[in-house]
Amino acid sequence: MNNEDRVDAVTGTPRPRVAVVFGGRSTEHAISCVSAGSVLAAIDRERYDVVPIGIATDGRWVLEAGDPDLLRITGPDALPSVDGDRAAVTLSRVEHGTDLVVSDPSRPPETLGEVDVVFPVLHGPWGEDGTIQGMLEMAGVRYVGAGVLASAVSMDKAYMKVVLAAAGLPVMPSTTVTTRSWAADPDACRRAADALGYPLFVKPARGGSSIGISKVHDASGLDAALALAFEHDPKVLVEVSAEGGREVECGVLQALDGPPETSVPAELRITGDHEFYDFEAKYLPEEATSVDIPAVLPDGVEAEMRALSVRAFEAVGCEGLARVDFFVMPDGSLVVNELNTMPGFTPSSMFPQMWAASGLDYPALVDRLIALALARDTGLR
Repeated sequence: MNNEDRVDAVTGTPRPRVAVVFGGRSTEHAISCVSAGSVLAAIDRERYDVVPIGIATDGRWVLEAGDPDLLRITGPDALPSVDGDRAAVTLSRVEHGTDLVVSDPSRPPETLGEVDVVFPVLHGPWGEDGTIQGMLEMAGVRYVGAGVLASAVSMDKAYMKVVLAAAGLPVMPSTTVTTRSWAADPDACRRAADALGYPLFVKPARGGSSIGISKVHDASGLDAALALAFEHDPKVLVEVSAEGGREVECGVLQALDGPPETSVPAELRITGDHEFYDFEAKYLPEEATSVDIPAVLPDGVEAEMRALSVRAFEAVGCEGLARVDFFVMPDGSLVVNELNTMPGFTPSSMFPQMWAASGLDYPALVDRLIALALARDTGLR
């Protein structure tokens, strides 16, 4: 890979270099790899020079092969991961921009050249939470998706609720339990949970992909659910279950010029033995999950959902893209469950499916996101 490789044979000008960054240190490492595999397969290599960069589970950045076939889930014990033994990659700030430098013990460091945009296909902490966004801002590199603040707020479900509620958006009642508050006064934590009423959901405050989540039907199951969630995050959200609510999602996409656009909504229905939309139902091939795109909703609900999606997007200061998840309650009212600034991009993920049903197929969606990132500057905006 060298700078000559990126020159367009027709125009003679360099193609924009896109670094697809995936993996990461979070518990969603494997899902990030699967998402990245789909993105790598969809990017138009005639328009963009693509560099696959993996972040190993210990935080090492490496130059990955980027073979989409190696970035697939083939079973519950066959999850993809980044090979941390590959050649190391660093970003080096130089006079004309930011270069990619590859270091391998067997040969001198190699400069691949300037990075035009980073597509951080990272889910969870140390990636989707504003950390890599802050690093890229410091390095002066454009990137796909939300900025530092919006990423951080949206990753932390407790703070996200505060921001959304302050903007007048409906959210489910909840309380937050930390390892510190649990150690200091577990009875007070139990009372706060009991006051919400059962059933409850207990989930890592800064997690995703339904990892570490439990549904608790009565007080006897609270301690075990907290213990499980604490394995993934020292901050845990205890939230009222939206009993009878339908899980419906809506995609938001920033426009190149104009207000954000929304996709047709999609409904998720669990058809197997899963009590809720857990990890297995989301990602494992043999699990049965039914999806309705577009979702069949009562009169006026879809329009309201799309309007609330834009309000949520703007409330947290999002950029690029987001998936807003709702509960449609039995009376037809809407509750915002959460907002994802880097939703899943796997073949079964809802965000690309919703946009495909709205007239924007997967390759066009990826191209749109890269174009949005190239069109904006880093720094305060």
